[in-house]
Amino acid sequence: MGSSSSFHLNPCIPFLLAMCLLLGPISVSSTEKVTVSLYYESLCPYCANFIVNSLVKVFQKGLNSIVHLRLIPWGNSWIQSNGSFSCQHGPDECLLNTIQACAINIYPNVNRHFRFVYCIERLRLEGKHTEWGRCLGVDKMGRSPIDCYNNGRGHQLERKYAEETDRLKPPLRFVPWVIVNGHALQEDFPNFVRYVCQAYKGRPLPEACTSIQSTDDLLEEISFNSVCYAGEHKNSTSLQH
Repeated sequence: MGSSSSFHLNPCIPFLLAMCLLLGPISVSSTEKVTVSLYYESLCPYCANFIVNSLVKVFQKGLNSIVHLRLIPWGNSWIQSNGSFSCQHGPDECLLNTIQACAINIYPNVNRHFRFVYCIERLRLEGKHTEWGRCLGVDKMGRSPIDCYNNGRGHQLERKYAEETDRLKPPLRFVPWVIVNGHALQEDFPNFVRYVCQAYKGRPLPEACTSIQSTDDLLEEISFNSVCYAGEHKNSTSLQH
């Protein structure tokens, strides 16, 4: 598996200590939550940036109390006629998509698997994604995601994510692709917090909804945003399992 051949199950690496404290125990709301689904691929730099610097807002200012967060690590990948996966950013991306799918399945508590995903995507931003084995130390996750990859369970999970992604209406055009309660935000995905707050029907509103940044700030953020478009497969290679 290339870069996955050696693993060191260390505790939280330094930059994750703050995340461990940040996510901490999350309160559970009895009201109906807003579903936020993120369709992404592990090595798209824009997905990594969104997860590390924007999606993490789900766990700030009480927003998590009204959000049901779903992560779908497939993105612009596709399945070859021989059943192998091809990924936009090469075989490492196929590997890490599958490893993340395994972690999401094995540890369904979003606080736990988000820490793992966050760790890998933070390493991606730092140009160190091949060191992803260190993230297995988060919450003492151990080798379970690796075993899931090796025994073929991860491959099955990714196929399900592929099928779900293919069924999207409107179809996925790029990643990150964010859907809030069935509504695809498309280019407006950086504004997802506002959509969550508008969709939530309960009261009281969490602080995140009463302190949304100004419209002008949001427009500036969106105008400088970049994405990984579907169809840009020229640098991709496949990974068989």
